[in-house]
Amino acid sequence: MKKYKMIDFHMHSTVSDGTDTPEEIIEKVKDVGIEFFSVSDHDAIEGCKTIKDILTGDDPKFIPGAEFSCRDDHGKYHILGYMYDTEGESINNLVNKGHTLRMNKVRYRLDALKSEYGFPFSDEDTEWILSQPNPGKPHIANMMIKYGYVKDKEEAFRNYLNLIRVKSVHIGPEEAIQDILASGGIPVLAHPSYGDGDQIIVDDEMEERIKRLIGYGLKGVEAFYSGFSPKLQDEILSYAKKYNLLVSAGSDYHGKNKSVKLGDTNLDSVEEYPEGLKRFLELAEGYNNIS
Repeated sequence: MKKYKMIDFHMHSTVSDGTDTPEEIIEKVKDVGIEFFSVSDHDAIEGCKTIKDILTGDDPKFIPGAEFSCRDDHGKYHILGYMYDTEGESINNLVNKGHTLRMNKVRYRLDALKSEYGFPFSDEDTEWILSQPNPGKPHIANMMIKYGYVKDKEEAFRNYLNLIRVKSVHIGPEEAIQDILASGGIPVLAHPSYGDGDQIIVDDEMEERIKRLIGYGLKGVEAFYSGFSPKLQDEILSYAKKYNLLVSAGSDYHGKNKSVKLGDTNLDSVEEYPEGLKRFLELAEGYNNIS
């Protein structure tokens, strides 16, 4: 198994809430020396289709990804899907449902900002937000800064956007996992220790969550993540080993919308790849070679 100089399987483009276009992502990936990567836009796969069409044999290796926001009676989850058939009916249906729910949430947040906090936007700026491929809280936060309602994105999220509880239907984690599997993909739990808002999930609650998702068909966990402390990383790695799960590594790069750097996965904290990551990379190499 080749040990790559740098890998990053979790990043976002302008197709969702990143600030780099898919084309810019490719150039930045090459500039920082990433050898294997994925783009995992929220509720969208168009960026992956674009990148697959552009890459040549001399470019870094690539697998398609996507990230779905899910919720059930037990809490909130972000489910990553990798190596799916980009033309698969199930993954495209899931994307369409996620996009519809995302647009409903954006409209609800815009209405709440105006009615609850007295923060209106012009019709033109509201239409601009709604015209984005997959708008989210970062788009709204940037508009709040433009209007002088907040000083920075952190204030927008902390004092306003994260306090607006959206009354809408959610994709369940079981549905997301099953649709990813049905399109030949691999479902992975993103940043497993993070729950709703500032919630950190550890110990028995974390293990029960992973076991429940395994029952739905979960195949892996994102154990190497830019926001993880060594303690959180070690805990997720221990569950990956215990339950024979695949392991992925991602930065959660959003360009200028987050301070996270491309390629920052904390993978340099280990001398040797854990078995779960080796198996993930073997599958990714196989997908890359035949796609």
